[in-house]
Amino acid sequence: MPSHLFAERSAQPPGRGTVDALISQTRRLRGDVDAVRRDAMVDDDDPQGRWQRALCDLAVHHLDDLGTHLGQLKEGLPPFEQLAGAPDEAPRPATGSLLSRVGTAEWNLLTDEVSWSGELHQIFGRPIESGPMSLDELPSMVFAEDQGLLTAMVTDCLIDGKPIDGEFRIVRSDGRVRTLHMTGEPVLDADGCTASMWAVLRDVSELRRSQRAVRESRDTLARKQHVDRTERRIAAELREAVLPSWRGSGDRPAVVDVAGSCLAAEDSTLIGANWFDAVQLADGGVVLSVGDITGHGVTTTSTMAMLLGALRGMAMAGVRPGDLLGHLNQLLDSSAQPALGSALCCHFDPVTKTLRWAQAGNPVPLLFRHGTGRVLTPPAGMLLGASPGTEYEQTELLLLADDLLVLHTDGLTRGTDAREGSRVERFFSLASRFTVAREAQDCVRTMIEEFGEDRPEGDACVMAARIR
Repeated sequence: MPSHLFAERSAQPPGRGTVDALISQTRRLRGDVDAVRRDAMVDDDDPQGRWQRALCDLAVHHLDDLGTHLGQLKEGLPPFEQLAGAPDEAPRPATGSLLSRVGTAEWNLLTDEVSWSGELHQIFGRPIESGPMSLDELPSMVFAEDQGLLTAMVTDCLIDGKPIDGEFRIVRSDGRVRTLHMTGEPVLDADGCTASMWAVLRDVSELRRSQRAVRESRDTLARKQHVDRTERRIAAELREAVLPSWRGSGDRPAVVDVAGSCLAAEDSTLIGANWFDAVQLADGGVVLSVGDITGHGVTTTSTMAMLLGALRGMAMAGVRPGDLLGHLNQLLDSSAQPALGSALCCHFDPVTKTLRWAQAGNPVPLLFRHGTGRVLTPPAGMLLGASPGTEYEQTELLLLADDLLVLHTDGLTRGTDAREGSRVERFFSLASRFTVAREAQDCVRTMIEEFGEDRPEGDACVMAARIR
C-alpha cells in the first residue's frame, strides 16, 4: 500500500525486457549457487564444510527473495483488493512460499479500522474470520523482550512521523516462533497530521536462521583454526625439543661423523612425528636411529617423544637393536594412544667395525662405498604397534673407513618421479658428490638440495653417518 508521503514523487518502472534479463540472471546464479551448495554437503564434523554450506543456504535464501521481488516488479502493482486480501476469490500463494511470508497492514487512527492482507493472517497464524489485530492487541503475541522495541517504533511513527524499520519475534497460537521484519510509514492528512499507519511485515525466520547458522559455523571454524594453530605450535616445539641439538655440528659421536635434518611436508600445517637420533655409548660405540609415528599433531608428537626417550635409555643400557625394537613395539602396543610406527636402529662397534641393525617397517639403510651406492638386505621386521610379541631380526655388516650410511624415513622415498625414476635411484645418483664431501653435513645438504624442491607428502628425516 503506497504511502501518501510520497504521492508527489513520480518514477518510471523499468522496462519489461530489463526485468526479464535480471530474472534470467538471478535464476542462473541461483542454480550455480545451489550446485555449489550440493557440492558442499560434507561431514557435519567438518567445521569449514558446515560454514561453507551455511553461506550457500543464506545466498540461496537471498536469491529466492530477489527472484520473487523481480517477478512482482514484472507483473506490476496488483489491485488494491488483492493487496488488502478482501475478496475470497483472490488467488492465494501456497503456504511456505516466499509470497506467504510477506504481508501488509494499515491501522486507521481516525476510524479505528484495521486492514490486514491474507498473507499477514497466515504469518501470524490467525484465521481471517478472527479479524486483524489492533495496535493495542499486537503486543500480546510479541516476545516480552521485544515488546518495548515494537512500542517505540510505533510511537515514533505516530507521534514524530518517523518511518518504521525493525524486527521483533512473535509466538503464534500453534506455538511456533517467527521473526518478523516490519517497515512502514505514517499516512498524513491534508493538515499534515497522522491519519493512519501502513506497514509491510515480512517473515524472515528462515533467513535469520541461515544467518545464525553462518555465524555459528564461522565461530566454530574460528575456534577450530585457533586450536589447530595452537596444536601445531606445541607439536613443533615438542619435536624441536626432543630432536638432537647438534644437527651436524657441535658435540657429535667421535667415531662417526653424523648429521641429520627434517624436511617439512608440502602441507606445512601438518606436523608429523619423524625423528633421527645418534647416541654416543660409554664404550665408544654409537647407536643411530630414524623413525616415524603415523598421524599428526600433539598426540602423535608426544608418542614419538616417548619412544625416542625409551630408545635412548635402552641404547645407553646396551640393549641390542633387535631386542630394542621389540621393547618399543611392546611399549607402543600398550600405549593409551594406539598408533603405528616405523623405525630403524643401528649399533656401530668401533673396535670390530661391525654394524648391527634391525628395522621395523622402515626403509633400509643405503651404503655408499668407493663412489657407488647400494641398498642393504633387510632383516625381517614389521611396523611397531602392529602385533604384540613381534620379534625383530638383527643382521650384521662390516664397515670400512670412509663408508657412508644414509638413513631416512619413508616420506622421502614414497612414490616415484616419472622423469628421474625412483627416489632411491636419485640417491644413488648423488654418490659422486658424497665421495668428495668433506663432512656428513655436506652430504645432508646435498640430499636437501636434491629432494627439497619436490617436498614429500609427509614429513621426512634424513641422516648421514660417515665412518671416520
